[in-house]
Amino acid sequence: MPLLEVTNLRTHFHTRAGVVRAVDGVSFSLEKGRTIGIVGESGCGKSVTCYSLLGLIPSPPGKIESGSAIFDGTDLLHTDEKTLRAIRGKRISMIFQDPMTSLNPYLRISTQLAEPLRIHEDISNQEAHERAVLALEEVGIPDPGTRVKMYPHEFSGGMRQRVMIAMALITRPEILIADEPTTALDVTVQAQILDLIRDRQQKLGTAVIFITHDLAVVSGFCDTVHVMYAGAIVESAPTSELFRNPLHAYTRALHKSVPALQKKGEDLYTIPGAPPDLSAAIPGCAFAPRCETSTREQCLTEHRPELIESQPSHFVQNCPGCLGPM
Repeated sequence: MPLLEVTNLRTHFHTRAGVVRAVDGVSFSLEKGRTIGIVGESGCGKSVTCYSLLGLIPSPPGKIESGSAIFDGTDLLHTDEKTLRAIRGKRISMIFQDPMTSLNPYLRISTQLAEPLRIHEDISNQEAHERAVLALEEVGIPDPGTRVKMYPHEFSGGMRQRVMIAMALITRPEILIADEPTTALDVTVQAQILDLIRDRQQKLGTAVIFITHDLAVVSGFCDTVHVMYAGAIVESAPTSELFRNPLHAYTRALHKSVPALQKKGEDLYTIPGAPPDLSAAIPGCAFAPRCETSTREQCLTEHRPELIESQPSHFVQNCPGCLGPM
């Protein structure tokens, strides 16, 4: 039985300019100790999907229109706020994208690390402080006894990201959501952060949802990859299968955009056009205007293409144009 089962999640934002369909029918499952990757360009709905699970969507204008997210018998989308608060930060934790804006600049690191413990566990201030120091030590921050008394601005970007990881893992959660935890970090620090998350995962048995726009990052980190575009999953498969045999035109375009795969002397590939306006009705396949493998007419249908199992454990939207040859 999956640790988390998300079915037909739809999250819309009701604005003066219209209804923005940020997440439009997303389904996936997560097993204990496994890692799934959610990839796609900025604005495709990756972060909103996970914010919806934790009740972090501002309402108004955001509203969860439909769906379910079953975690240990509890539907996260329809439970009461008291139950959700008991789960959020304790059993399901999140590493946010920008640690500088996620950490309070006016509070010491010790105060911010101890906060989840004080909320979710009945422990003394002294014990909370000791566990905060231990948490910093576990994520590789030198001299944690001194560093824990510092403020966020006294840490480098990589160190602040380690603090965020320590804060997310200090309650030993069953699920860790990592929202682009390596963005804006150099390659060396990026590798250290990924190794750190993997090490903590192996020791704690934590399941991980890894959000990123970079296929190169998920290639060696995730067990399964879900490719999102325009608020929906367009392709889903085990990582090795997705890289060996990408079926959807958008997935193939993301592959071609990886700089490491470019031949020396060639121009870097960029996907033509821009993502669609999610406040407007999208006839047929959302990727059609940018697709290089089909004509627009092939993708014009009354409804959005459905996600079908093309091969065992390999799901893809059944758009005839996007499934055409390169």
